[in-house]
Amino acid sequence: MEHRKLAFIGAGNMSRSLISGLIQSGYPADHIIAANPSRPKLDALAADFGICTTQNNLEAIEQAEAVVLAVKPQMMAAMLGEQLAAGARFDGKLLISIAAGISVARLEQMAGGHSNLVRTMPNTPSLLGLGMTGLYARPHVAQADRDYCQHMMEAVGQALWVAEEDGINQVIAAAGSAPAYFFLFMEAMAKEAERNGFSADEARLLVQQTALGAANMVAANPQLSLGQLREQVTSKGGTTAEAIRSFNDNGLDRLVADAMAAAVARARELESQL
Repeated sequence: MEHRKLAFIGAGNMSRSLISGLIQSGYPADHIIAANPSRPKLDALAADFGICTTQNNLEAIEQAEAVVLAVKPQMMAAMLGEQLAAGARFDGKLLISIAAGISVARLEQMAGGHSNLVRTMPNTPSLLGLGMTGLYARPHVAQADRDYCQHMMEAVGQALWVAEEDGINQVIAAAGSAPAYFFLFMEAMAKEAERNGFSADEARLLVQQTALGAANMVAANPQLSLGQLREQVTSKGGTTAEAIRSFNDNGLDRLVADAMAAAVARARELESQL
């Protein structure tokens, strides 16, 4: 991976996970600087990873060749406006947004017309190095900048480019919001296990280990479709087949489709408000 001078504006959990992944992959600590208004998170990053830190966003931006915009979406316009007013120049720099719900066009406007930027949508498993990130850039963004951004996101998991910006909203539905879908399903299973006599700890162990095993079986067998994997554990006329029949009879496919459509609709609504 190319080792550019890299600034993180914002030192929250996602910045921390990206910095951790980059350092573990061999990115030089002295090429990374993080900016944040308060010291505690900066001090922790400096202690844990040996990176540079500052409470001055402008200082971080001036030193960087690539800038990760990692502030809360509702704070993005004010933050960028303050930097521009203070004399920030983004010429020649790659801007990478990890803020949800802000379109490329809006980001360009916030950044004073600067258009060399990539919009990303990482999910929370990135905190464990198991993330799934969607990426989008306008056609004029150079391949070297695209590659740099992809390699950064691959330091905390997997990355997938979308051809059209609305694909980011589809990524939100299929990956960004999706960990919560699995948690909800696991929660329902654990509750039923408790009703059937297991303790809360026992129920959680049963469900979390099964979910972990199932996910690893998917990853370990890329040659098999999800349907084939399901069929392998569904003996005709057996207990699994009966459970699957109940899911199908109660419209699981439709329920999931409606939920994902609702996530996309809300993403588009939020995008129009920022």
